[in-house]
Amino acid sequence: MTVIDKPAAQQMPPRQSLPGRAWALLRNTWRGLTSMRTALVLLFLLALAAIPGALLPQRSLNEQKVIQYIANRPTLGPWMDRFELFDVFSSFWFTSIYVLLFISLVGCILPRVFDHYRALRTPPVRAPRNLARLPHHYRETVERTTDEVVEHARKQLRGWRTEVRAGGSVGPAGGNQAGPGERSIEQSGSDGEITLSAEKGYTRELGNLVFHLSLVGLLVAIAVGKLFGYEGTVIVIANNGPGFCTTSPAVFDSFRAGNVNDGTGMAPICVRVKDFKADYLESGQAEMFTSNIQYQAGVDLQTNTWRDSTIQVNHPLRVVGDRLYLQGHGFAPTFTVTYPNGQTRTETIQWRPEDARTFLSSGVLRIDPPGGMYATEAERRKNQIAVEGLFAPTALLHGNLLTSSFPVMNDPAVAVDVYRGDTGLDTGKPQSLFSLDSEQIKQGRLTKEARVNLRPGESTTLSNGAKVTFDGAQEFVNLQVSHDPAQQWVLVSALAMMAGLLVSLLVKRRRIWIRVYPADGEAGTVDQRRTVVEMGGLARTDQAGWGSEFDKLRARLLDQQSGTEKTGE
Repeated sequence: MTVIDKPAAQQMPPRQSLPGRAWALLRNTWRGLTSMRTALVLLFLLALAAIPGALLPQRSLNEQKVIQYIANRPTLGPWMDRFELFDVFSSFWFTSIYVLLFISLVGCILPRVFDHYRALRTPPVRAPRNLARLPHHYRETVERTTDEVVEHARKQLRGWRTEVRAGGSVGPAGGNQAGPGERSIEQSGSDGEITLSAEKGYTRELGNLVFHLSLVGLLVAIAVGKLFGYEGTVIVIANNGPGFCTTSPAVFDSFRAGNVNDGTGMAPICVRVKDFKADYLESGQAEMFTSNIQYQAGVDLQTNTWRDSTIQVNHPLRVVGDRLYLQGHGFAPTFTVTYPNGQTRTETIQWRPEDARTFLSSGVLRIDPPGGMYATEAERRKNQIAVEGLFAPTALLHGNLLTSSFPVMNDPAVAVDVYRGDTGLDTGKPQSLFSLDSEQIKQGRLTKEARVNLRPGESTTLSNGAKVTFDGAQEFVNLQVSHDPAQQWVLVSALAMMAGLLVSLLVKRRRIWIRVYPADGEAGTVDQRRTVVEMGGLARTDQAGWGSEFDKLRARLLDQQSGTEKTGE
């Protein structure tokens, strides 16, 4: 009889349907995404993706630097902007990595939580048939009954999860009363054999799970803070100068709102600065900044009640869910322009510190003539005054060159260029707070009329008869108002992470088994008063010192220091 093989096509398994293939693809994708290897890769990619945010200027921190960076690189800059390298932490690719890492971590951790729960409900494993094959083994004969040996050992194993089995099997609960996590001793068994299984160190896995769950909680809290938080900085003149109220983003010098926050609905807080004090070492290094302030919040705004408070670096004012930080300080020179008709205009504005050690500062001050002084608008523009130069809190002159020798205002002075003409205030074009528009000077619209060094009270007279006087300087403080609705959860998650990590590092996983049975007597009989004890140990954690720990545990459980037989550890 001839056997005809079936065609190869008929021997192949039937092809899966389209829904089946789609389901298999989704299942395999999910398994790959939620693997620990993928989570580690995504964590590495997240760290790698954050590097451009640290090296390149970011719009959320300083938009002017971004504009200047792109202008200096007319070819590469726009392409970098298209790939959102100046908005790294809000870019689509950084957010994608962040979300994928979050999903991967959740997918990795949740199965482990259920596995750990099942492990806690599972009794310790049975004793191996041959305890002598374990890394640590001990055998001896004692003058006790099997029940006495097991009962004594179980009492010494407080804090361990124990399971006592008679005849090497688990019987119904009964006999002696057991504690939590333990089973009752069974007295049955054909050969009188009783085994005790004990495990310790399940808290290690719990600590590991707490660490990873807290990491997920930390990521969620940070994401919530970025979505619903806001942050604004403002410069305020000290010594009871004009304060500010957080009623609108427009009151801040710089403002960054969360991705789903448009800056409305801010908790109103009004602040004014009474004074500022900076403590310095003899070297000029800053030691501490302290500012006494007054603030209003909540019902204080209705009753016009001002409350006193003191803020320092890293010691903010916490009120109505917001935090008011003292970030830094500087100096704001004051100039008065006296016009030929006797009218005066006084301006005080902050200048930017150029040297963090001596607080030599640079800046510009623009003064517009009083209304009605000139007949035409063109004439008024030609008589605007600008003062640009350097301010030294403790003046040190090298000839006519001014520098500063100490950051405290002991001997203030300025070295300034005084201009007259069109400062560009009416052009509508954005201008720097710390420098003049060079185009106005190049086009001759703004003319330099004096270059002088002035101390408080000294002045210089311009060609049109106007006198510019340096009146001294005030200190200003840089305040930051920060709102993060999830900040406390960031702290809780971070503390839980540390606790979980410590537990997972310090707790050791151990397993021991004790097998007892009556010793042989004379003429093949069984001596019920003498018991053969075998004990084996296994370290579930790779950690040195288990050998000596096993010896101490054996001595405590068996209440003897030596036996008739002992095998290698």
